[in-house]
Amino acid sequence: MSDRSTPTTEHQNQVRQTPVIPLHDGVVFPDTVITVTLQSPEALAAVDGPVDEVLLVPRFGDDRGQRYARVGVLATVEDRRSTPDGSPALTLKAVQRARVGVGVIGVGAGLWVEAEPIDDEWVDGEIDDIVATLAGEYRATAEILLEKIGGRQLRHLLRDVDRPGALADSIAHWPELSFERRVELLEAVDVGDRLRLALGWLREALAAVELRERIQNDVAEGLEKQQREALLRRQMDAIRSELDDGDDDAIAGYRSRLDAAIAEMPEATSTAISKEIDRLERTGNESMEANWIRTWLDTVFELPWGERRQESLDLTGARTVLDRDHTGLDEVKDRLIEFLAIRKLRADRAERAGETDEAGSADGPTRRRRGGVILSLVGPPGVGKTSLGESIAEALGRDFVRVSLGGVRDEAEIRGHRRTYVGARPGRLVRALSEAGSMNPVVLLDEVDKVGGDWRGDPSAALLEVLDPAQNHSFRDHYLEFELDLSDVVFVATANVLDTIPGPLLDRMDVITLDGYSAAEKAAIARDHLLPRLQRDNALDDNEVVITDAAIEHITADYTREAGVRRLERLLDKALRKSATRIAVGDATAPVVVDVDDLRDLLGRAQVEEPAAERLDRPGVAAGLAVTGAGGDVLFVETALVDGEGEPILTGQLGDVMKESAVIARSLVAGRAAELGVEVPAGKRLHVHFPAGAVPKDGPSAGITMTTALVSLLTGRQVRSDVGMTGEVTLQGRVLPIGGVKQKLLAAHRGGLRTVIIPAANAEDLDDVPSEVLEHLDVHPVADIDQVLALALTPA
Repeated sequence: MSDRSTPTTEHQNQVRQTPVIPLHDGVVFPDTVITVTLQSPEALAAVDGPVDEVLLVPRFGDDRGQRYARVGVLATVEDRRSTPDGSPALTLKAVQRARVGVGVIGVGAGLWVEAEPIDDEWVDGEIDDIVATLAGEYRATAEILLEKIGGRQLRHLLRDVDRPGALADSIAHWPELSFERRVELLEAVDVGDRLRLALGWLREALAAVELRERIQNDVAEGLEKQQREALLRRQMDAIRSELDDGDDDAIAGYRSRLDAAIAEMPEATSTAISKEIDRLERTGNESMEANWIRTWLDTVFELPWGERRQESLDLTGARTVLDRDHTGLDEVKDRLIEFLAIRKLRADRAERAGETDEAGSADGPTRRRRGGVILSLVGPPGVGKTSLGESIAEALGRDFVRVSLGGVRDEAEIRGHRRTYVGARPGRLVRALSEAGSMNPVVLLDEVDKVGGDWRGDPSAALLEVLDPAQNHSFRDHYLEFELDLSDVVFVATANVLDTIPGPLLDRMDVITLDGYSAAEKAAIARDHLLPRLQRDNALDDNEVVITDAAIEHITADYTREAGVRRLERLLDKALRKSATRIAVGDATAPVVVDVDDLRDLLGRAQVEEPAAERLDRPGVAAGLAVTGAGGDVLFVETALVDGEGEPILTGQLGDVMKESAVIARSLVAGRAAELGVEVPAGKRLHVHFPAGAVPKDGPSAGITMTTALVSLLTGRQVRSDVGMTGEVTLQGRVLPIGGVKQKLLAAHRGGLRTVIIPAANAEDLDDVPSEVLEHLDVHPVADIDQVLALALTPA
């Protein structure tokens, strides 16, 4: 098969001299018959004499000059005649393309050139696979296009064309094809290139037709829907007119509601509402804007304007409520009483100064003076943060509403959506006021540490305005579009950890830490709070099911390892449910006593954890104390020497700070190698691992633990089986203070450790630890790593 772009030998020898007829407004392709009127001097000169063949060449250009196409069409003269107006004309049959060569001297005064004919066909009559594929795609696309535009004659023409070159030229019959593209198609000598050009233009035309159809369909559907809605609205207006129940009644209702609440609103707010009512009156019922205005007005009037609860500032009664609802947490209760005492002093002195009380209205500067701190309760799950918020509301005599912020990523959840959006609504703070039913409730911002930002904005930035006492007297919700006074609202935030709370937001909070409960406190909570409520939930009388104190202590010690009481509550609920089932089916009679021996059948196996003594049974292993989102925990550090050289291997999903602590510990041991009597064998590499690799770990407090484990590994001296430790270490061997001492000591007590090493700077934090925990722990404050090693390692 020969190359399709190479002329045959027969045609290479047929270069001929031919007169040129310029075409100013059209392009002629092979296999067409046309009549050309000879009006221009160039055309008349071209056929001056006995001429049987001419070259039709498109001519185009602009003010800068004219030029001829590089390729024309050879045409034979079929007939000479005159038009009705007497102008000479030729009937020409276009035969084939020809390259336009150099000019020559011919017969007559016309423009003569050398023309090299171009053959579209193949030497052996076969068709290249690529050309065949392109021709098939072209034919299929053209059929689809012609079907859409109704080109029946063109479809018949397309079916009669077999040759690929002629098939590509058929695009010239498309009336919307520009003159420039026709010239480009004529100059495409290669059949494959010509098919690609034509196929591309055909696809563009098909896409334009389909887009036009889609737009027309959308417009027709929209018009039909609008006409149907307009008809229904006219019918509705007619019905309302007959029933004398028009929109005027709704507008009058809005005005009466505004008149009833206008005394409790700021002037700017009432003005904004009045303007919206006027807009609604001017807007037709059939307008979509009318629905938006009604929704906005309904939302505004749902706010409890003028509803404020009279605040109770009885400190004795508040302490009674806190003691009734919560066991322990004395420091937290004292801080809450201090918070209420400051509010009482401020209210008393404001009343003596002649200002309005907390439930009344006040101007902006007075609001700012009344602004106080935002309480933030931080602690592991299940320690009672949410219930403390409810107790605060009860102690103050205010309504309580909870706003969950966990997983919020959209800033509009706080500030509200713009009214121009479909489905717009106010933010969660405005909705909380409507739910509470008063303008001065206690709002619990739950899980504020789990707020995050993305492409929709940063909700934590919006919370800054809400929680800043200097700004929240003029909070502006995007949906309401007027300022809302939140200075009377008492905000209480809760969080599991402080690390994920943004710094500017944390700066506006007064953090109260709830570290968790000791075993004795858990048992007291179970007896005094959990069991009475669970018995009511399970339809049991007070003495139908009795869980003994020994059973409660056993559940606390062997079935739960948490800082809070949620799992303890679930276990007690399970025991009560199973006991209630036995009573219901007649297998037991009240009272049912649940003792230690019954727990296995009711609750299953206890949470058996490997004792620390069994984990610390070889050199290179040490027990550290850490604080996680679920409270304090005991973490073990394992070290080993493996073949190879290079940096230590650190595993266990460690954060950057903990990795740096490992490097510091290694450098500290290497710097004191001679003093400690250690040496890393040649060809060995250190591996440090923290078990529970699925749990992320980070923080500097594992520094002395890793150092102790390294020294234990290299000296062969085991770490004492009852020792746990926490503290940051420096390259000089100093032990620096850390946080979360109470939670860590509670974890050590739960884990069965008896000796705990803490930094000397944290000695005063022992005052926060319950006395019953300290009775079981031997706590050693240390200032240097040498003291740690002397206490932790067994004798050589």
